[in-house]
Amino acid sequence: MSNTTQTQSNITGRLGLLERAILSTLTTLTCCIFFCINIIMIFTLRRKQAFRETSRYILLFNLLLADTLQMALSQLLYLLSTSRMILTYPVCGVLVMVGNVLTQVSPLTLVVMSLERFVAVCYPLRHATVITLRNTVKAIIMVWAFCFLNVLIHVILLLQFPFEQLESLQMKSYCSTLSLGLRQLYHDYEKAYTCFVFISAVITICSSYIGVMAVARKASTDKASVQKARNTLLLHMVQLGLSLASTVFNAVVLAVATILPIKVLMPVWNVMYVLMIILPRCLSALIYGLRDKIIRPILLHYLCCRLDIFYQQKLQKIHAIN
Repeated sequence: MSNTTQTQSNITGRLGLLERAILSTLTTLTCCIFFCINIIMIFTLRRKQAFRETSRYILLFNLLLADTLQMALSQLLYLLSTSRMILTYPVCGVLVMVGNVLTQVSPLTLVVMSLERFVAVCYPLRHATVITLRNTVKAIIMVWAFCFLNVLIHVILLLQFPFEQLESLQMKSYCSTLSLGLRQLYHDYEKAYTCFVFISAVITICSSYIGVMAVARKASTDKASVQKARNTLLLHMVQLGLSLASTVFNAVVLAVATILPIKVLMPVWNVMYVLMIILPRCLSALIYGLRDKIIRPILLHYLCCRLDIFYQQKLQKIHAIN
């Protein structure tokens, strides 16, 4: 995620102030819209006690929290690079480490959510005893602990950085993993860890989907519930693919940069940044919120709050006239 600023720095450096201001304003406004949708969804999930005591809604809250924080951090790094602000190495290192944690929380949470749906469909009689509130909290703690363990390994690898050779702690380029000047061992470990997480997530979600499909063929009743669970697992796979898209963002941009001129590349970069980095962090709120029959009316109420108030006031006036 933080590597996106490395590619952007090579592009923005050759653009004028007005061009950078227009593009960054449009991108920031789009990000603010997505950010507000996530905040409304998080508020909705914390509003009702039933949501706070149901496992799948707790897991959804954790997913939304990680995605929202990652969206905010991505936009912060974007604005820092666009405004050409140079950070110090310690500050950049902290931002990179936080970004690494948030990047891994989403796919691991999707794995837990897929297992919860698998148990609900394949072992419905044991679902209430296995997927308890306490076990859900334990699973979330394990997800975050696993991600922080990965960051601890990153910190150990960061200690190999030649600090004694620096004339100043001020960086010479925009904040990113690449600009930190880390050794190849760090990048190799990061690639291997990312591949391990996503491959494990794919295997788990596919196995859960196969299990649900097997139950669907045998089920004589409650086929609607099985169908819904199957669609949910497919949705998890799509979300996992969108999360993976952010990890190949730089490679795609570099490939496009060899074809397009610099004047066209910056708008294309911004569009790709929104589609591959920002938009996937908002889709969870939109898709889950609009698909869930319980969340949907509450979410629409908050999203259309002013329209709802205006409609109620209009009805009151009509009744008053009559």
